[in-house]
Amino acid sequence: MRLAAVLATALVAASAAQAASPALRPSAFVARVDNPWFPLTPGTVYVYRGLEGGSPSREVMTVSRATRLIAGVRATSVQDNVYVGGHLAERTTDWYAQDRAGNVWYLGEDTAELDPEGRVTSREGSWRAGTDGAEAGILMPGHPAVGSGGRQEYLKGEAEDRYRVKALAVHVSTPAATSDRALLTEEWSPLEPGVVERKFYVRGVGNVLAQTVAGGSDRTELVSVKRR
Repeated sequence: MRLAAVLATALVAASAAQAASPALRPSAFVARVDNPWFPLTPGTVYVYRGLEGGSPSREVMTVSRATRLIAGVRATSVQDNVYVGGHLAERTTDWYAQDRAGNVWYLGEDTAELDPEGRVTSREGSWRAGTDGAEAGILMPGHPAVGSGGRQEYLKGEAEDRYRVKALAVHVSTPAATSDRALLTEEWSPLEPGVVERKFYVRGVGNVLAQTVAGGSDRTELVSVKRR
């Protein structure tokens, strides 16, 4: 609990300095998302395994060939299905786009939580840039620097995730990728005080490990990458 309190205090201070979303300029975007830390090649399927809420989880993230126009930007669609305890617990479509500087922007998500019978129980957390006051954010900078960060998404009371770059050359090992020069970020949200998640990214692959380090014990690691 002491670690959670210390981390939460530090992140609140960082949040105050990074409160505003960057300006979204549609003319600044390119057609592909090829940031080496978060590449989205259409047809790629990422499979993760881990624990969520104490139960075994499996996550399948598929980069679609479909796109969607959001706030004047042509965004890549990514399908993300999370299975917990053997059943589909959450299905999400996320939308990303990259600007000329290499920054990967997060433009929205359509998410649904499901019960064991497959019925939708909640759509909380869904948002789309330019709709109902929602604003896009940067999920991965083109040139990460230690200490940099900001909003990843914003819809008041629904989606307020933020991040900060913690390190540029750390060790990480999962069944699908091993590196001594991984990028480490820390994520949190004012909507979940005291909860802090760390993510590890490997160049040319993307996110390979996510683990909650305060306010929980969830963990997911990349076990396979396939390209169709």
